Amino acid sequence: MSTPADHTTRGELERIDPLAPLRDGAYRDTLVEVRRVTGARPRRSLHMVRTPHFDVVQGPERVQVDHVVPPELVDDDLAGLLAAELFSPGWLRGPELFERLLTGVVLTSGGSALDCWTRFYRTTLARIEESLAAGGPGSDAPAGSGSSSGHGTIDGYAPVYAFAEQQVAPGSVLELGCCFGFLSLRLAAAGHDVLASDLCEGTVGLLAAVAPRLGATLGTCAADAARFPAPDATADTVLAVHLLEHLDAEHGERVLAEAVRLARRRVVVAVPVEDVPDETWGHVRTFTTADLEAAGRRSGLPYAVHEHHGAWLVLDTG
Repeated sequence: MSTPADHTTRGELERIDPLAPLRDGAYRDTLVEVRRVTGARPRRSLHMVRTPHFDVVQGPERVQVDHVVPPELVDDDLAGLLAAELFSPGWLRGPELFERLLTGVVLTSGGSALDCWTRFYRTTLARIEESLAAGGPGSDAPAGSGSSSGHGTIDGYAPVYAFAEQQVAPGSVLELGCCFGFLSLRLAAAGHDVLASDLCEGTVGLLAAVAPRLGATLGTCAADAARFPAPDATADTVLAVHLLEHLDAEHGERVLAEAVRLARRRVVVAVPVEDVPDETWGHVRTFTTADLEAAGRRSGLPYAVHEHHGAWLVLDTG
């Protein structure tokens, strides 16, 4: 199925507004139109792709997606659901389309935009806790075992968050490339002074809007992780958890150098281990533990490399 994303460059697309109001009950932007179906699903039409949760039709201007995801299932496992039913089989492709569909499903789940996202955050954070408490896949597994991607399901990335939390030094934390900010919210709840940052202004603004509703106190900043607007040694620990795989090598090197500049005590880097970059998640390059060993040596700092649901580089800066 060809999609508008195949013919439109990223620079021409309007930015995703995670708090956009619905129009006639639908989320609509440059690439997608998303509606929630209640009651019986309509009969399958010609050229429709039907999966357990989605009906997809290529319209003249947008991909039209109807879904039957109930509100109680609107959490970050939507990412895995979209990947499994629509993107891995090849019905749809591209990170831009993926992000817009996830946004559309959340915003059409019932209630105001902020209510929808607050429910999404609450449910996701609760599911992370449940997964870890239940010993989710590999949560107590030895290094090198379990899923390496850190993506797809809450059970898959909950152990990544738990391992990251174990590496954090006492004191303040700066998370670069925080995305939705679940890890930053967990660290703030644990008593750390947290600043969460991402390049995407909409995502950072969403986190800032939802955090008070969750009873969380943390700072937010929209910035390029390679040029962060803060003085040297601005936080005790700087995190770059599943960030570098989204950046080309030169950009990634600048981010790592910036993380070292910003960290008083420690830099924690996590990356997936993949044979090829996963386009659905916006990955553009792959890593091995040997790559992280080389980065550690180049830094000139004491370092350690670990394998646990992916690969980790921990640099001690002071």
